Amino acid sequence: MFLASKLFSFVTQPLAWVVVLLLVGLLCMPIRRRLGTALSWAALTVLLVQGWEPLPDVVIRQLEAQYPGPAAKASLQPYAGVVVLGGALEPAYVWHGHGQVALNSAAERMTVPIALLQHYPHLRLLFTGGEGELFAEGFTEAARAKIFFDSMGVAPQRVVYESASHTTYENAIFSARVAGVDPAQPWLLLTSASHMPRALATFRKAGWNVTAYPVDFRTGTDTPWTQYSLAGGATKWHLALHELMGLLTYRLAGRA
Repeated sequence: MFLASKLFSFVTQPLAWVVVLLLVGLLCMPIRRRLGTALSWAALTVLLVQGWEPLPDVVIRQLEAQYPGPAAKASLQPYAGVVVLGGALEPAYVWHGHGQVALNSAAERMTVPIALLQHYPHLRLLFTGGEGELFAEGFTEAARAKIFFDSMGVAPQRVVYESASHTTYENAIFSARVAGVDPAQPWLLLTSASHMPRALATFRKAGWNVTAYPVDFRTGTDTPWTQYSLAGGATKWHLALHELMGLLTYRLAGRA
């Protein structure tokens, strides 16, 4: 399943489509020049169009709008704690040699829970995340998260870690088995807003009593039509397609 998820991640990258179209086009050139030329132009078209960010933002905005989360002034007293999904930490190899924690563009997954714990002393934190790399080296995301939360002064007794999961489905299943954790109690589920539809459906399917607490929003109310970036557009399309296809796959498999 983990290997399949990595293959799935590759397939949802538009840049991969560009490479495939270009390679097939070049291979076709000697035998079917017209087809090879058409495929090469298609590769260039996909490359250029994906940089126009308003297009992927439409998809991401729809994902992010599904679960707005608790109201700003709503009390979190009824909740037992907050489940934080991994995905905000740089890979293990980045952590070596610098002596510093390394967060990625989804850093709000790690920083927002700290503020919640400071404001609500009764809340517990359950971090779930194992090894996200294909060739694991044993330095799990949970271990890296512990370093981060310890460095931020979070009391160790308020945090529990699940370090065996590789996917969102495993996050939900394995977290329910952590000692002292009762999934029937009300919990907040904290993850990126675009990931929330799949995550919330998966956790509820697994028997969790969770309420969405989305963070890491990537879109606003609209996107300027002049917003263009090959790198930014490719990243957003990957995010949008990964979540849409991931949600569809989970539903077909009965996991969400």
